Amino acid sequence: MENRKPAVSIVFASAQGSTREIAEYIGNDLAARGATVEVADAEHAPDLSRFDAVVIGSAVHDMALLPTVAEYVASHRNELSARPVWLFSVGIGPALRGPIGQRIGRMVPKRIAAVRDSIDLRGYQAFAGHYERVGVSLGARVLYRLLGGGRYGDLRDWTAISTFSDSIAQGLNLHAPHIIPIHP
Repeated sequence: MENRKPAVSIVFASAQGSTREIAEYIGNDLAARGATVEVADAEHAPDLSRFDAVVIGSAVHDMALLPTVAEYVASHRNELSARPVWLFSVGIGPALRGPIGQRIGRMVPKRIAAVRDSIDLRGYQAFAGHYERVGVSLGARVLYRLLGGGRYGDLRDWTAISTFSDSIAQGLNLHAPHIIPIHP
């Protein structure tokens, strides 16, 4: 990786688009720093033999990564162990405020921890995504408010996402970006 551009595969599973947008942002940031990047849905992920590093992202539903990502990690464990890997998840937890919400938001659910711990990661980060009021049951909305959910809509923390992307770039010895990517 020292004398050529590192090739990075960013594999994701998104339910409503937030995870895809984060994956694309990280991909644009790493490309601006000199990496060759391919961003792909987990169902259409490329052959890992062409890549020096992998970033995996998944939406969180029912306190677990989406099944396509969990299956991807399980079926590619050997290839993933041969290169640096970073993982991120996108769910409601990091958006919670208040004493109880913050404690819950910092916890890594058991099913996510099982996938995370099944491979040797360079880093893991949980991000908030979109949380819309429309289509959410009254009980879920009340629980969200009780746990410190303050608002609805786009809850992503682009500064935290940028910091995570920067840590990946540092891990790959990439230079500062020529162009600063704009988030959606």
